[in-house]
Amino acid sequence: MDMHEAQQLFINEAEELLDVMESCLLEVEAGDATIDAHIDAIFRAAHTIKGSAGLFGFDAIVAFTHSVESVLEQVRADKLEFTPALAELLLDCHRHMVQMIQSIADPELASDKNQGTKLLAALDVYLHPPKSDEPLTDTSQAPIPDDSGHWSIHIDYGREVFRDGMDPCSQLKFLQTLGQVDDVRVTADFSDGEFDPECCYLRLQMALISSADKQQIEEVFEFIQDSSKVTISAPKALVNKVQACAEDDARLGETLVNSGALTKRELEMALAEQRRALQENRQAEALGNMLIKQGAVDKSLVSAALSKQKNQEHKRPIDLQFLKVDARKLDNLIGLIGELVTAGAANELLIGQLAHEKLQESFAGMTLLVEQIRDAALGLRMVQIGESFGRLKRIVRDVSKELGKDINLEVLGAETELDKSMVEKLSDPLMHIVRNAIDHGIEPQDVRIYKGKPSQGQLCLNAYHEAGAVVIEITDDGAGLDPDRIRAKAIENGILDADKQLSKEDIYKLIFEPGFSTASAITNLSGRGVGMDVVKRNIEELRGQISIASDINQGTRFRIRLPLTLAIIDGFEVTVGDAHLVIPVNMIQECLAFDAEALAVERDYLNLRGEVLPFVRVRDILKIPGQRLQREHVVVVQFGENRAGLVVETLLGELQAVIKPLNKMFRAIRGIGGSTVMGSGDIGFILDVPQLIEFTMHKESRQCAPASDKSEKEKHE
Repeated sequence: MDMHEAQQLFINEAEELLDVMESCLLEVEAGDATIDAHIDAIFRAAHTIKGSAGLFGFDAIVAFTHSVESVLEQVRADKLEFTPALAELLLDCHRHMVQMIQSIADPELASDKNQGTKLLAALDVYLHPPKSDEPLTDTSQAPIPDDSGHWSIHIDYGREVFRDGMDPCSQLKFLQTLGQVDDVRVTADFSDGEFDPECCYLRLQMALISSADKQQIEEVFEFIQDSSKVTISAPKALVNKVQACAEDDARLGETLVNSGALTKRELEMALAEQRRALQENRQAEALGNMLIKQGAVDKSLVSAALSKQKNQEHKRPIDLQFLKVDARKLDNLIGLIGELVTAGAANELLIGQLAHEKLQESFAGMTLLVEQIRDAALGLRMVQIGESFGRLKRIVRDVSKELGKDINLEVLGAETELDKSMVEKLSDPLMHIVRNAIDHGIEPQDVRIYKGKPSQGQLCLNAYHEAGAVVIEITDDGAGLDPDRIRAKAIENGILDADKQLSKEDIYKLIFEPGFSTASAITNLSGRGVGMDVVKRNIEELRGQISIASDINQGTRFRIRLPLTLAIIDGFEVTVGDAHLVIPVNMIQECLAFDAEALAVERDYLNLRGEVLPFVRVRDILKIPGQRLQREHVVVVQFGENRAGLVVETLLGELQAVIKPLNKMFRAIRGIGGSTVMGSGDIGFILDVPQLIEFTMHKESRQCAPASDKSEKEKHE
């Protein structure tokens, strides 16, 4: 290995360590973890960078990192309190270290030496505090005293308890077998204004000193769970037990159940509510927040479990080893496997012509192995999207402070995996959307309070898999998009004709037009009309789709849908005329015989088991010459929530398609997302299903539009 390669390895390792350092500092600053949980990972990052930099003679990096390491050592030894001011300083030091590392690869990006000197002076104040009676540490936040070790039990008895034969006194007696019942408070609830001697109006609140776990305590009230509301709050003294039970691969709910702070019934109730939210297309809350709202656990217990788990994320298990591989070698492997898939398809055609049964069985076994190798190779390029989300945490923090806004960032689905090449290209679009949400979307604190909103704005990043695609949602609870204002600005900028009518969704899409901006003033963050058009273009280059949903004063949600990979897909081959076309299998729902005359089709939609299904003729869209066949087929495809039919001629069956990007001169063709080489040697075209569905969904509205407006739309398209 030459010096250049070794130096590049140092840069890569340093960047990874700096990412860990930044992530840990942001989590501690936000209160998502304690400094005790992350100080080892932060210290280890600085120490490793200092040692590696010394091997290459990067003295400036060694000197600066040594000061950072010394301060961290003081915090680690409990000689220095980790305050918000120190967290701010360490994050500034992190930024300077990033600049110093980047300047090695690109000398033109030289770090600011004056900034480095100022930071070293600030670090020296912590290393050599001035002699005075005043402590150096920040005392603005007094330590929170620990709660007692009591279980807090609150019972709101249902009206039918007595009729069901239940006796509250017997439950109190049984509780005494588990421990000491203390501070029992009895109240009555006559809120309905009536009194029935056979009804129960009791409310009990008590403390229980016991070594029993929550499951044992809950079983005391097993027979009244359906008719009464029983809330059992675990003592905060259980925090240490929660941390001890947290394992590397344990989920939050499992950790809380294993520690005895949560029961399986409470966990199942929260999970069921999450499933309901997803089924109803609502934003599902994080499990920890849901359990806290339900009163099942205290916030400190959830924080303890999450803190331990996040700490484990930054530790490398002894039995887990990593091998760094040049990305170019991995891309070359994927390319070779793609050629193997193509050659396999050609051989399959030849073997099919021989009609040799044993040879066909043998080749089928080899094909299965090739598919497994393909999936394993593609899996090597899959990375968690949390890598991109982690970088956005710093952006949210810095931009919100610059604008004087208090914004809470919630990240869900960070473990969702996506092709690494796509993650890298997503960074800029996500950054633009997040910046706009903070600058334009979320209002200043005084405006939010005036509107009756919480002073703290909410920004949520969520990722999940859906129907063979990855969905990324960026949601804020800000002012929302004003369709009238967007329309007026588009007319003013000459983007839209004043007499043209658009739906609300189409008006929202105007923000992706080049040069469009509704900002009243240009700032260093936004207002120049540059950014959102780049967002749309970058996502479409990834064969993705972006949509917007918004309500005034409620917020805005950007939803990005992307394919799982850009390399090899399972496809379904169809033909139209002489053209071979491939449809991604994960977007196909069913195939139907299609006879326009027999079905008496007047307009481009079908009655599919009582559901209106719009369809489009692929021959017309792609302008393929030739006559229509009497017998055609409809392939029903779905992307997201929308379904449509694609009318084709022949169905040939499934195949593996190696995606080849189109030449730049062909990228403007609508409905084509790429090309592939078929087993027969012919060139096949991969249909862009999202684009075809969007075209199909709007086709009927174009037919229903007034003649003048219709001509304008056709001219626009």
